[in-house]
Amino acid sequence: MKKALGSWKLFELVWLVAFTGIAVVFTVLSGDSLFGFTVFITGVLCVVLTAKGKLMSYVFGMYNTFGYAYLAYINGLFGEVMLNLLFFVPMNVIGFYMWRKNLTDGKLSMRQMELRGMLLVGAVCIAGCLLLGFGLSFIAGQNSPYIDAITTVLSIVATLLMVRRFKEQWLVYIVLNMFTVLLWIIRTAEGSGEGPLMIVMWSAYLINAVYGYYNWNKGAKEALA
Repeated sequence: MKKALGSWKLFELVWLVAFTGIAVVFTVLSGDSLFGFTVFITGVLCVVLTAKGKLMSYVFGMYNTFGYAYLAYINGLFGEVMLNLLFFVPMNVIGFYMWRKNLTDGKLSMRQMELRGMLLVGAVCIAGCLLLGFGLSFIAGQNSPYIDAITTVLSIVATLLMVRRFKEQWLVYIVLNMFTVLLWIIRTAEGSGEGPLMIVMWSAYLINAVYGYYNWNKGAKEALA
């Protein structure tokens, strides 16, 4: 287990302990369930380990995928439900296999996209968000269809970039996490009991995404050297 988690930097430990403490406080004050707390913790561990390029991230990610899908379902966010069950579950398996193939002495080989590839990714994101948002708006009980569509499409794109080990995944994750925080703020204002904890969780993801880009940018440069 120690080898799988790898060495932790001081910032990573402080960050993890701080947000775990916040999660405990929110769980107690909001009366949220132990299940919601476990979704938070596995999500934080998953993204922190991904930022570090550690294979163990996919193990925590699988639990978080199923847990978050359930929370999204009871909040009427059906785009998020479909995303997690139909896409993230198989991609967790595929990602685990592909990362494992590209480990050298326990260190993941990180990559950098060319400008043409980045422009293509941007065009796909815009088109996908508009089309999915339009489709979701026709589903009875769907809340915030276009914001839901943005988080869904960006999650798919970011995951594909992550599996392919591109550092640009973190730029997509930064935008994605900002919109997901907004999504749960709206749901909290509309009475969602899970909302406050989800806001904290996705805010933690946003901070981690910034750190992830910093870490992977260094890794990609080392790979090119």
